[in-house]
Amino acid sequence: IEILVRLLPSSLLPLLVRMSSAAPSKLPLLLFDVDGTLTMPRLDMTPQMRDFLQALRSKGVPLAVVGGSDLKKVTEQLGNSLEDVQSRFDYVFTENGLVGFKGTTAFPITSIQSRYGEAELQKLINWVLGYFSRLELPCKRGNFVEFRSGMLNFSPIGRSCSYEERLQFNAYDKEHGIREKFADAMRAEFADMNLEVAIGGQISVDVFPRGWDKTFCLQYVEKEFETIHFFGDRTMEGGNDHAIFVDPRTIGHTVTDPEDTMKQVTAVLEGLID
Repeated sequence: IEILVRLLPSSLLPLLVRMSSAAPSKLPLLLFDVDGTLTMPRLDMTPQMRDFLQALRSKGVPLAVVGGSDLKKVTEQLGNSLEDVQSRFDYVFTENGLVGFKGTTAFPITSIQSRYGEAELQKLINWVLGYFSRLELPCKRGNFVEFRSGMLNFSPIGRSCSYEERLQFNAYDKEHGIREKFADAMRAEFADMNLEVAIGGQISVDVFPRGWDKTFCLQYVEKEFETIHFFGDRTMEGGNDHAIFVDPRTIGHTVTDPEDTMKQVTAVLEGLID
């Protein structure tokens, strides 16, 4: 406890004292995005955030995480192993909830291959590779297409870029709208496939069947909690947090970084307990 007192923001300390007498069943579920919310994009969770969440959970606050990345990437960012991540959160959802766990119990995995046949998927991937081949960017690397269980992730620069190259592309993208133009072109080209095209993180675009956005995970928690607070950074229209942010089953919060997440969580729980 003394270590937590030194590590956590001073604004949280009175809250922790009051929470010790709160009934866990009265508390809402706190549901978090990963990149830009619990961590900086593609970086590990800091010790301060780790201790902040552990302090909340030790007082009975239910915690859940929903990321667009696959299980391997989310695990790398949030813990040392899947078991470690599961010990930190009551629910763990990756790929927007297409892969998920309650504790260590897995929910059924939904595959994009079961929704679209191989011919349609190859048509989509071939078009994307053709589009990317015509782009001129500050640099291009590898892994332009990442095939996940419930979605396809497309990156104009390539996911194997370095962190510095990632930041360079993100600044270039903000100026030239590379991903926004790509997303608009894909929506027009494949209007008949009923696809959702969402810009996420710093370098990529997520593509999945309409309805397979982050709201997909809510089916597993909506009956368990009267109130669900969602915290995400890309909540604007077209962002990959937008659908769950505006969903009537959640109370949405737009955050700017992990430090802002801690401040807003503290405010939400103060308001609840006061």
